[in-house]
Order: sequence, then structure tokens, then C-alpha cells
Amino acid sequence: MATIIEGEIPAAELALDHLLSTLSGVEVECERVVRSGDDAVMPLLRVRYADRDEVERVLDDDPSVRTATAVSEAGTDMLYRIDWVERVELLLGMLTSAEASILDAYGRNGRWEFRLLYPEREAFSETHRFCEEHGLSFDLMSIRELDGRPEGRSGLTEGQHRALALAMRRGYYEVPRKTSLKELASELDVSHQALSERLRRATGSLVSERVTDGELPEEAEVDNRVASRG
Repeated sequence: MATIIEGEIPAAELALDHLLSTLSGVEVECERVVRSGDDAVMPLLRVRYADRDEVERVLDDDPSVRTATAVSEAGTDMLYRIDWVERVELLLGMLTSAEASILDAYGRNGRWEFRLLYPEREAFSETHRFCEEHGLSFDLMSIRELDGRPEGRSGLTEGQHRALALAMRRGYYEVPRKTSLKELASELDVSHQALSERLRRATGSLVSERVTDGELPEEAEVDNRVASRG
């Protein structure tokens, strides 16, 4: 049965430790949904930080990055195409060698958080063995089989499913909105930031499940659109 694994790896053992430890509050998110067998793993990263010049200065000094090319910028969100050094490419590639797909990858507070999809639960043992052999401390957070429950079918956690369901019932996604993120967070007894992240991850999970590669524009087409917008 297909299984979703959630876990953490210290950035010092994987990638971008210099960036994540130098800039307080910086967040990094894998923008592209990566599937096993791709030539490049995690090639597009979104960096959230107030000072772009500072981000690029630190990225230039990060030993895990060969080059970082800015693709777009919107406020404090900056999208970069990352060319990893060989060691990081190897580690990221091996994380998906057991036919796993990286659904989500977030870097913050000195750690990387991963959500990996395996065709069979037993396949994770290969990844776990690889981590042990290469000195990666994979801190397993959860194992969830995609069963018949709503959260299983959509790859959502129980908390994500509950947050989405409440947001829909309260009219958060209607135009105009009938409730605010602050009001929803209060009802769920979580922080505004935690709920925002939970909804973002849940939405990303649903999109990655429903939208196939054939429905997405090629990277070159995306780059051309960005370039045409200046």
C-alpha cells in the first residue's frame, strides 16, 4: 500500500546549513514537486526573507550550492534555480532511489522537513538504511498509509483535513471571504502562522495529487513567461 513518510534531517548533514543558520527566520520551500527518476532533485527553491541582497550574499558562501540563479521575486518571496554540489545531488537523489517521490520539502530553523511518498511501506527501509550509511539523521515524524479515509486518499494529515474542512464551511475560500485566517486559527486553537502553513501544505498536497505532469507547462515555457514579464 502506498505510504507517506514525514521526517526531518539536520541541514548541517544535508544542504543549506549556512543559509538556514546565518539568517534568522529565513524559510526555504521546494517549489517544484519532484518525482523519482528526475535528473535534478529540488531544482527550484522559494526563499522567504526580507532582504534579497543578504540572501544572495549568504547563498554565494553556502558550500552546498554551486550556483543559485534568481527566477522571480514577489515581496519577500524569491524563487531560485539551484545547482547543488555533487554531494548534495547524490544525497537528494538517493532519498528517492527507492521509487519515492518528494511531495514537500521545507528548510527552516536549521532543519529540513520532508514528506515522501513510497509505493510500498517496506520501500522506506531502503531510504532509512541509506541515511544510516551516509550519516544522515532522519528523524521519523509519522508514517501514514493511503487508506480509505479522507486524509489518506488525499495524502493529508488529520490536522490538514480538519483545517481545510473548517475553512470551507466558514466560507474562507469564497469571494468575498466570510471569515478570516485569524478567526479560523482561534476556532482551531492554533496560531495564525501555524494555520497558514497547514492550509498551504494541504493545498499543495491536493494540487500535487490532482494535477499531472502532462497538465503542467515545461520549465522552459515557465522561464519564458517569467522573462517576458521582466
